[in-house]
Amino acid sequence: MRKYGLKNVSDLVFKNPTASDEAKNAVKSQDPHVGTEDENAERGNWSSKREYMLSMIGYAVGLGNVWRFPYLAYKHGGGAFLIPYVIMLSIAGLPLFFLESSFGQFCSQGPINVWKAVPILQGVGITMMLVSTFVAIYYNVILAYSIYYLFASFQYPLPWSNCSGWSDMGCNINATEYCNTTSYNGSLVALNRSAGADGNQSCPEELIVSTPLQTISEQYWDVVALQRTSSMDETGPVVWHLALCLLLGWIMIGAALFKGIKSSGKVVYFTATFPYAVLLILLIRGVTLEGARNGIEYYIGSQSNLTKLSEAEVWKDAATQIFFSLSIAWGGLTALASYNKFHNNCYKDSIIVCVTNCGTSIFAGFAIFSILGHMAHVYGKPVSEVAQAGFGLAFIAYPDALSKLPISPLWSILFFFMLITLGLDSQFAGIEVITTCLQDAYPKFLKSKRGLITVIICVVLFLLGLPCVTGAGIYWVNLIDTFVAGWILLVAGLLEVFGLSCIYGGNRFIKDIEMMIGNKSAIFWIWWRSCWFFITPFVLLVILGWSVYTFTAPTYGTVEYPEWGIALGWCMTAFCLMWIPIVAVWRIAKASGGLWQRIKSTCVPTEDWGPYLERHRGERYGRPGTDNINVYVISNKNTTRL
Repeated sequence: MRKYGLKNVSDLVFKNPTASDEAKNAVKSQDPHVGTEDENAERGNWSSKREYMLSMIGYAVGLGNVWRFPYLAYKHGGGAFLIPYVIMLSIAGLPLFFLESSFGQFCSQGPINVWKAVPILQGVGITMMLVSTFVAIYYNVILAYSIYYLFASFQYPLPWSNCSGWSDMGCNINATEYCNTTSYNGSLVALNRSAGADGNQSCPEELIVSTPLQTISEQYWDVVALQRTSSMDETGPVVWHLALCLLLGWIMIGAALFKGIKSSGKVVYFTATFPYAVLLILLIRGVTLEGARNGIEYYIGSQSNLTKLSEAEVWKDAATQIFFSLSIAWGGLTALASYNKFHNNCYKDSIIVCVTNCGTSIFAGFAIFSILGHMAHVYGKPVSEVAQAGFGLAFIAYPDALSKLPISPLWSILFFFMLITLGLDSQFAGIEVITTCLQDAYPKFLKSKRGLITVIICVVLFLLGLPCVTGAGIYWVNLIDTFVAGWILLVAGLLEVFGLSCIYGGNRFIKDIEMMIGNKSAIFWIWWRSCWFFITPFVLLVILGWSVYTFTAPTYGTVEYPEWGIALGWCMTAFCLMWIPIVAVWRIAKASGGLWQRIKSTCVPTEDWGPYLERHRGERYGRPGTDNINVYVISNKNTTRL
């Protein structure tokens, strides 16, 4: 059996088209994670095309679509930002998305085993799995924030609409003005504005210093929700309400993934569609509010600034947003696509998912900024002063805006429930990356233990996430996001497209894709060839170089990180990337011959590379001698001759 790469009895049944349905069902019944209609009896397949598409859309459409894209749009010229955004989607997002999903579907393997195509780069798959692991740790903490705010929303009035009972800072949101005057010994003292330099006259304008206070929602975020300490050096105790919310988040994920794609595929019918219903409701409510037009115009209307297109940072941010929004180089696209049936049209799927993802980002911006425009109207401030980046938009500015609406708990409940469903979809794929890699590495031992493996992974990641729900937890979340979910992905994506287009062979990869989706004309492949060979690698290289060149140490607001925190961040980066050279050296050392011969042999696909099922291998990947294998499969009813 090993001579022909047939690993066990199920290989012999399902990789042989002459096997009877009764024999197939007898083998399938041994694994609860494989359905009777599945094409691949060992790994299983999606129960339907809809479940795969909803899972991919749910994975690609995440929290970043709701807060990061709208912020970048208004920061970089409003509607003008859509020009570089769409261009980067065409030359970087779509080509890499199509490449990754095709790669996983062709061989029905996860992000590590797919690199049997180019063994020297198998470390890239390990890097992707480690990045997904780190991200899963802190991403679920963000999910815990949303769960906490959801529970807090079942109060009237909303607790962040006033500061009675929890804040000792007062509720004044207006700036306090001081008069800086010099005392007799030359030191500066701050008096209120009405006090003059000599105690009798009003303060000169040039000596007035304005000190703004935190808004009520910002105080609630820091004091109540996070119980944030002053710096990363001061860890503080575990914030138990966040720890319990984190536990609840992992319980939901473990339950949804207990049977792998068979169970998560059913959950996404709700989690992938509900956010669109909420966004539509929020948009309809938002555009009816006074001041909504100002918010929308600031986001993408008359205030669009085309001169911004001359700035390099705009193009870099557009490319990175596309790259991260589509979840490229995280391993999730490869893992999810590996459960497709072999002849699934992955090209059509890629177009639909990418367009849906980008359309969602633009649509979410209208819903977000219509309500932020109303908030600016209430406060009498420009929209730019109420819109914030990242966590500030999701957990400070937007909750503050919702608290100003009639029936505010209803809108708040809908908003945070939407964030939870967005986060769950992304987490499903992230955990699936880990379980798929483990199951592909040890199929004999883990084949029927997917539920147990999922539970163990969720427990371990929950324990690793506890430091992120201490008083210094937000600093840890920001640190991991900066050093792990940043330009490491650019390195992995660059090596991925280089490995397939240059080492494995772009033309060979195109023939592999045509084995799945049918032959295409030469004109069809002109664009994809130009992207995979030239445009996409060049864009990624420029973005990577620019990101490294402009890198600055992260801060959380005005709080700077200690040196040991920055060093730890670089250690996380090194830990994720070091497997690329380590595995390459190990592969070369394991090969035989001279150095150059060893390098060449590690750049050639392994003997078992190709379509997973024998009937899909065709002449290009067929194994000699497999046509005349006679094997008897013993079932509980009879003996079947193959």
